Amino acid sequence: MHLSTPVWRNTLIRDQKNVIFMTHAIVLGSLTAATIVGGLIESRQHRQRLARIPKRIHVNGTRGKSSVARLIAAGLRSAMTTCCKTTGTLPRMIMPDGREYPVFRPAKANVIEQLRIVKTAVACQSEALVVECMALRPRLQWLCEDKLIQATHGVITNCRADHLDVMGPGEEDVAWALAGMIPVGQKLFTAERRHLAILQKACDDRGTELIPVGLEEVEAITTEDLEPFPYLEHAENVALALRICADLGVERQAALTGMWSAIPDPGAMTAHHMDFFGRRINFVNGFAANDPESTERIWNMAIERYPNVHKKIAIFNCRADRADRSRQLAEVINDWQPADHYLLTGTGTWLFARYAVKAGLDPMKLIYAEGQGADQIFETCVANAGDSSLIMGMANIGGPGLDIVRYFSNRSKFEAFK
Repeated sequence: MHLSTPVWRNTLIRDQKNVIFMTHAIVLGSLTAATIVGGLIESRQHRQRLARIPKRIHVNGTRGKSSVARLIAAGLRSAMTTCCKTTGTLPRMIMPDGREYPVFRPAKANVIEQLRIVKTAVACQSEALVVECMALRPRLQWLCEDKLIQATHGVITNCRADHLDVMGPGEEDVAWALAGMIPVGQKLFTAERRHLAILQKACDDRGTELIPVGLEEVEAITTEDLEPFPYLEHAENVALALRICADLGVERQAALTGMWSAIPDPGAMTAHHMDFFGRRINFVNGFAANDPESTERIWNMAIERYPNVHKKIAIFNCRADRADRSRQLAEVINDWQPADHYLLTGTGTWLFARYAVKAGLDPMKLIYAEGQGADQIFETCVANAGDSSLIMGMANIGGPGLDIVRYFSNRSKFEAFK
């Protein structure tokens, strides 16, 4: 029988396929084993790095977590080598000397980047590391704490109705979701008051001490304490940060002095004034407030600050991927102190308009600016501003929000919002 016959040829082909299959199986198995071993080694090295940072503060919450993280780090820097990482308006790594660097992301945000943050803090020989929790999904919040940070001090600023599509459907569900990052056997500090019972249950389950910052401590923050901040800082945030600094042995005045000199988050509430060809324009950056409670609060503060303007314009920067947030705000704005115009920008503005009109808002007050750049939005605002105006941005700092802030601020005089 010749080798070229069909029987021999089929046998050779079958043997070649078996060899290829076995080779692929061996390679795949080797890669899998190498990945597992590499992961175990990386996990062990990460735990060793964490052990070299004796004080680890993990900050979470609905509102103000970026500000609180910055305040804590600034207060601690007066007494110990401290690194800080925030993921607020822009992801930032804050070094022990207060300098900031952007956090490089080759793709979308990923909680695994916290490994690099810990490495950097160890390289800086940090005694303390303050990290803002960057996860929204409850399981990832637990992962960030239990595997990546293992905090000695947990912080939950507050529990409000936001990101309900991920942590909802209700405010209590948000509280339970945030409780996922409570450290085991350590301390949890919070300025939350409505859902303390939920946080207490989670702390009891994990053997953690709950330390609430109550109304008395907030009211003890004086005007003299807040005046030196070049932007609007909330007394609750300062009280919470001071309580943590005190627990870590930092004297109150030293901590406050450090906080006053800290660089604010780009989304911090600031005011800008300009005289534009005889028109007095007052722009307030309130984009970082996204839940209805916080947004209405700063809207009222802005109106109180500029009571005699002829026109009030509310800029709502919508995001199609934050549809739940748009709906929440739209359903309540008709109950707020009224604006003369509501300018809608960003993406998914039709959803906001639909719910706002359904809730009773006059549709003639709506100005549609979806897809427009900051320069066009500025011109639209000026055209509707009258002789004097209050223009306030709200809902989302992402998308065109930060560009709008920069456009107004580059053409105006900065005013500390007090």
